[in-house]
Amino acid sequence: MATWRRGGGPRARSLGARRPPLLPPAPDSPLGERGFRGHVVRAQCFRFSEEPGPGAEGAVLEVHVPQVRAAAPAGRTSGLCGGAPGRSGSDNQGGRNGGAGVRGFLPWDAPRSEKVLHLQYGMYVWPCAVVLAQYLWFHRGSLPGKAVLEIGGGVSLPGIMAAKCGAEVILSDSSELPHCLEVCWQSCQMNNLPQVRIIGLTWGHMSQELLALPPQDILLASDVFFEPEDFEDILTTVYFLMQKNPKVQLWSTYQVRSADWSLEALLYKWDMKCVHIPLESFDADKENIAESALPGRHTVEMLVISFAKDSL
Repeated sequence: MATWRRGGGPRARSLGARRPPLLPPAPDSPLGERGFRGHVVRAQCFRFSEEPGPGAEGAVLEVHVPQVRAAAPAGRTSGLCGGAPGRSGSDNQGGRNGGAGVRGFLPWDAPRSEKVLHLQYGMYVWPCAVVLAQYLWFHRGSLPGKAVLEIGGGVSLPGIMAAKCGAEVILSDSSELPHCLEVCWQSCQMNNLPQVRIIGLTWGHMSQELLALPPQDILLASDVFFEPEDFEDILTTVYFLMQKNPKVQLWSTYQVRSADWSLEALLYKWDMKCVHIPLESFDADKENIAESALPGRHTVEMLVISFAKDSL
């Protein structure tokens, strides 16, 4: 399969060449103390609420998602997190992510330099996901009947939130990462959402699944702008979907980790613009959202991305 870049031809690319071996999907596995080979799957609850008004109770919505951890050998503690392991730098400190570090999620005898988190990216709720879900909760009145696609979903907390608020949701993750698609499926099962579709979409690949998608109203992307080498592929997919519906918006959160790159410059290249949404405008300027330990003290940005051309 070929991938395409703006202004260029096809570029051969195999994610499998730089990913660890995939875990086989197990759609018939019940949740509980199993669900993935060598991993424990449990339900994690996020409880979103609004301040009650005078003489009235505030609305409350619970979203349940899988929480995956490696099964600990005898005598070892697996470090079940309230959040997610850090990906790099100071994020790798347990005190900064509301839970333990990466040890509970990786091979116990692997040297630290060889610990690779690619396999586990889609198996946790990251700080950005809670912030994006809070944004959806705040704007839940506009969601019923809207066509919503989450890309790079994994656990898919934002997409599940949108579905529970009445949107017509499709969840997606890489077609080359079946364990991530299995996590999407388990999230739907936990929330009794059999109507939610799950499809494999690999960023930058013009697949039949992508071509067959109907026009969307809202695209969701939580912390997908992590590895700069993937940015062009992500925007290739987003640009294609925006061509199907020029009014579509990408609602995206990302965690600020480096000042070495500018997402705005890349958006300009793709004829897109973004609006930074202040976290305080949707009650997300706090360390604990939805009665969880997330987003903690991470710096998270909320963006609404759309076509830059007013004529579209």
